[in-house]
Amino acid sequence: MTQQQLTAITTITATLELVTGLRIGAGDSEMHIGGVDNTVIKHPHTQSPYIPGSSLKGKMRSLLEWRSGAVKEEALGWKDYEKASGSAQLEVKRILQLFGISGDAKLGIENITTIGPTRISFWDCNLNKDWEDRIREDNFSLTEVKSENRINRISGVAEHPRQTERVPAGAQFDFRLSVKKLAGDSDDLLTTVLQGLKLLELDSVGGSGSRGYGKVKFINLQIDGADAQARLNAVKPFGG
Repeated sequence: MTQQQLTAITTITATLELVTGLRIGAGDSEMHIGGVDNTVIKHPHTQSPYIPGSSLKGKMRSLLEWRSGAVKEEALGWKDYEKASGSAQLEVKRILQLFGISGDAKLGIENITTIGPTRISFWDCNLNKDWEDRIREDNFSLTEVKSENRINRISGVAEHPRQTERVPAGAQFDFRLSVKKLAGDSDDLLTTVLQGLKLLELDSVGGSGSRGYGKVKFINLQIDGADAQARLNAVKPFGG
């Protein structure tokens, strides 16, 4: 059996800034008369909006799986690694190493050690304190309410009006993730993480991305405390 040893933990931090309004739903279980139809998720004590780490992790994994060409309805697993070949298999392996394999998978010890434990961990992104303090001091709201409707294609009449809450463009969040490195891991894992961040910038986070919501950018990115913004800016997620 291959010996697995944790040799390092790399930390990536950045300011995640909203380019357009962001909506990650709170999953309200009840309706309030005169209230907003679709609220955003907020911290239960401070009522400040935040971005769950699970939202970023799920979207990044989805985009990387689409890029690999092996995407399917459920998350990629061991069988997908076995079916793939060549460079595609290497890409699927890196995805599985970073994000893990479902605990329902019945794998032998040799297969488990081929992939190893989940390498990547995401933190929830709270509002940047300086940004939030400025907004509160100016008596501005931390969220906005956007009115939406559906247009009847025949009559041209607006129908089914609704109010959607979102975090406005310009809001800044503290972003952080870590990547475990095991003996034998290549630097390609960290490269894949940076490509995933670039894919998030090119796509969107949260709901209604096709309507312009959730475009983000990472600024002041650091790797283990060292400036790495230029490295992220130079990333080409599709090669070339």
